[in-house]
Amino acid sequence: MDAVDQAILRRLQRDGRQTNRELAEAVGIAPSTALERTRALRTRGVITGFHAAVDAATLGRSVQALISIRIRPQSREAIENTRDSMAALPETLSVFVVTGNEDILVHVAVPSTAYLRDFVLDRLARRKEFVDVRTTVVFDYVQPVEQSELPASEDRYRRSPYA
Repeated sequence: MDAVDQAILRRLQRDGRQTNRELAEAVGIAPSTALERTRALRTRGVITGFHAAVDAATLGRSVQALISIRIRPQSREAIENTRDSMAALPETLSVFVVTGNEDILVHVAVPSTAYLRDFVLDRLARRKEFVDVRTTVVFDYVQPVEQSELPASEDRYRRSPYA
């Protein structure tokens, strides 16, 4: 990705609804170039889609939590089934398969701590394959708007000292 691609990506992450003409003007290129570059970013898989960002609190889901789940027996099938079933729940914002003491980390947004308690006790803790469920309430949540390539100086952290 060159500087123009990165500028296009930054602008689209801030506002995916802007017109191609607005994008081209902001980046300082011709509209045809902006369209061609944006299409290329999509084709290469850099841009995976456009969506509406939603504020969970305005939907009555002001309490967020991270729920750690340990699964037994531990198998690919059990972890993938849990990942998929957690992702299908309306309370779920994100699901992560992780290493460490837990196998799955679920980010949820719910209306209240009472709802969270009932959700964990009635819908998660009862599952026989879940041997441990831990909940952490989120006090503050910030999701960065922009993501881009790391600066070239970061390459040293990706290289093995044994290469």
